[in-house]
Amino acid sequence: MPSCTNIADYLVDMARRQPHTLAVVFPDGVDRGGRVRYTHYTYAKLDAESDRLAAGLRREGIGRGSRVVLMTPPSLEFFALVFALFKVGAVLVAVDPGLGIKHLGRCLAEAEPQAFIGIPKAHWARKLFGWARGTIRKNIVVGSGVAAAFCGVRLEELRIEDRGSGIEGLQPARQSHFPQSSILDPRSSSSDLAAILFTSGSTGLPKGVVYTHAHFDAQLRALRDAFDIRPGEIDLATFPLFALYAPALGMTAIVPDMDFTRPGSVDPTKIATAIDDFGVTNLFGSPALLDRVSRWGVEAGRTFPTLRRVISAGAPVPARVIERMTKLLAPGIQVFTPYGATESIPVASIGSDEILGETARLTEQGRGVCVGRPVGDVVVRIIRIRDGAIERWSDDLVARPGEIGEIVVSGPAVTAKYHAREEATRLAKIADPTRPSGFWHRMGDLGYFDDAGRIWFCGRKSQRVRLATGELYTDPCEGVFNVHPDVRRSALVGIGENGRARPVICVELVESPRQTPEAIRAELLQLAASFEHTRAIRDVLFHPSFPVDVRHNAKIGREALARWAAGKLR
Repeated sequence: MPSCTNIADYLVDMARRQPHTLAVVFPDGVDRGGRVRYTHYTYAKLDAESDRLAAGLRREGIGRGSRVVLMTPPSLEFFALVFALFKVGAVLVAVDPGLGIKHLGRCLAEAEPQAFIGIPKAHWARKLFGWARGTIRKNIVVGSGVAAAFCGVRLEELRIEDRGSGIEGLQPARQSHFPQSSILDPRSSSSDLAAILFTSGSTGLPKGVVYTHAHFDAQLRALRDAFDIRPGEIDLATFPLFALYAPALGMTAIVPDMDFTRPGSVDPTKIATAIDDFGVTNLFGSPALLDRVSRWGVEAGRTFPTLRRVISAGAPVPARVIERMTKLLAPGIQVFTPYGATESIPVASIGSDEILGETARLTEQGRGVCVGRPVGDVVVRIIRIRDGAIERWSDDLVARPGEIGEIVVSGPAVTAKYHAREEATRLAKIADPTRPSGFWHRMGDLGYFDDAGRIWFCGRKSQRVRLATGELYTDPCEGVFNVHPDVRRSALVGIGENGRARPVICVELVESPRQTPEAIRAELLQLAASFEHTRAIRDVLFHPSFPVDVRHNAKIGREALARWAAGKLR
């Protein structure tokens, strides 16, 4: 698998290798019997459609280096537009609509986009709230209807039929390992900016992570090798951005009928139907989605014999969810829980065999959550905890063996900076001229290596609770309380000034707890007293439903919980 110059190279290559293979399958209403109908693009069709849209984008003045917001739900057009943007060398600006009006406005102001592509609803919001008003010069609307006519250039107007061997006026693409389409900019370089992907903002303001085509290429290789993904597989695409990897890897992306902003509320029957109808081999889903699907699947007695692997990321996946999910799979098929972040995907991975056979038991004893061993070319170190910037790498930074510290990573898939956030970049990067990339990225996560070379995740650095007598880390503490059968999940928060904080465990109970809250509280405090690192916790508060991130519905909003807890304990 040769390196690419532009991530769209992979689509062009796959379109020539397997032109009639389905690339993207998308829901298109329901039939009279209530079953979902589907429409699709083959690889040849997706490549040709993205070529036509790329030509139209160029005609509208959108080309190499143009920053373009894409705000449209998953659809056939979504896939074609993303690859069209890559083909012309534009920079995709991707931000979750669920972040809220204030955060959206700030993110788009920082990105300074020159163009905005979206559905009519997104355009009306852009006009109403003045998103990036000072920089946007071109608007393209995806959709139809009277409202669409007032939003900008219609997507249909971009579609230019190209019946020749290339677009007039363009020079043939330079030779590479890939049989490139002539629509690709001949000046393309793997170091070109490809995208600005905003973080979920679950522990602070969303930040725009700068991706080059080389970063995407390294991620594709790491994912392919870590999970043995092969062309011809069928992927159930429950997370839109991850779904874009499927066509590049030669898989068919099946887009299920679901609300992608609420994976934790997905209809399990629709997920199961899509898996059965298309013989899905690869399922990527957030922990919240797997929780819901596995609960339903076990109760309904369902199995998914076609799946070759299940991948879940975005937050630690509870062992009980993993155990339930494995009951739906054929013998020997695993649930993998890769570890990473928007700034670096993937960093490490571990499978359900090892989790259920060994590490889950240690998690229950307060050891943290094992996220496995480093994958691919990524190099991982643990450094002593520091909150300020670290200008230059030194081996003296490295923590002692087994000591909890901050996880830092370096490698070809690790991104180098945030867009328009110099201070955030300074805090997150450590210069190191001995590394090929020239730097280490600070994950902002705490953890340690065990004797087997595995990484144990202990929570976010910003969410550690600093007492007068020491520090408590979220995941090692929560693992102790999550053992209780009436606890769905727990969250450690601190109330008061850092260095003298009061530790509180917030608890979300299961749907039908067997005991009263008073009895559960007493048993949880007994559990806390059983372990040295949780003995200082003497307050247990029950919360009806934890706040979670908008992207995966799985990362707990501990900052919001801390404010809530402070109000309860006044």
